Amino acid sequence: MKNLRPYIAIVTSMLIWSVAGIAIKEALTVFPPMTMIVIRFALAVLLMLIIGIAARNISRKRIADGQSQQMSGLALQKVSRKDLPVFLLGGFFQPFLYYLLETFTYDSLSSPTISEALLSTAPVFAPLFGIVFLREKVTRNNILGIVISTLGMLLLVLFGADSFALGNPWGLLTAFLAVSAALLYSVTLKRIPEHYNSLTLVFYMQAFSLLLFTILWLFTDKKIEPVTISSVLSIIYLAVFSSVTAFILFCYTVRRIGITRANAFNNIRPAFTAIAMFLIFSEHLPLGKLLGIVLIIIGLFICQYNKPPKTTAQNQ
Repeated sequence: MKNLRPYIAIVTSMLIWSVAGIAIKEALTVFPPMTMIVIRFALAVLLMLIIGIAARNISRKRIADGQSQQMSGLALQKVSRKDLPVFLLGGFFQPFLYYLLETFTYDSLSSPTISEALLSTAPVFAPLFGIVFLREKVTRNNILGIVISTLGMLLLVLFGADSFALGNPWGLLTAFLAVSAALLYSVTLKRIPEHYNSLTLVFYMQAFSLLLFTILWLFTDKKIEPVTISSVLSIIYLAVFSSVTAFILFCYTVRRIGITRANAFNNIRPAFTAIAMFLIFSEHLPLGKLLGIVLIIIGLFICQYNKPPKTTAQNQ
């Protein structure tokens, strides 16, 4: 079960992020992009601060009472000065740079499914980033699995011809830049010492990003349309689940199984998005899309498979 935890965590995070595109589109009907981002991450940072301080106080009390530190994994830790630059760099790449580019992509392209497909191309480039920056070993199974799951992702897009109008072509460029920022973020996660828990990583990175977002927000349009219940619920979803829960789970997974294998799961995001669009908005889900989903799942299994090392027979 311990070996399954990273995979349960990464699938859950991808499921959360796959629905985030729908929530972003809904929130943008009321809030300007920068206003939406600032509210989203302000709520997320505040939530993590409350959880982190409460968990730290509970852990200290249990230590004083001679009990186990069951809440220590959620306790907010102090970051040493020498590690702070890596935290800040990670926060610059994601959420700051990635979410600026992601929001523009969703705002520019016509369909959340297409946006998810483009933003989910990280697996194609993850092996290169892993080799160049971290000297990760990439196996033939990793490459084969990524190729198969990427073909499945392309099927999802190609069979979405009813919504294939791209919209603003600049969305294609911002999607590619967003993927690059996300992979550089993954690199920084592997550079951070293991003794920091995932909540500490996400909190400091998002707090720094919130500062940068707020500076940009001061120079942008702040006109808000009449607020709707769905737009408010969308921002709450983005803050609590997409910006806190999914980030913590993703950080945990990258530090356990590496950049290439963790980012391979990005291919499953458009599959989840297509299913969500079918269930929520009755968007057509033809056989080609279903085949794409199957190929994505098969590719993920192949990518994660590591051939057991050969063992020498022992004398009886």
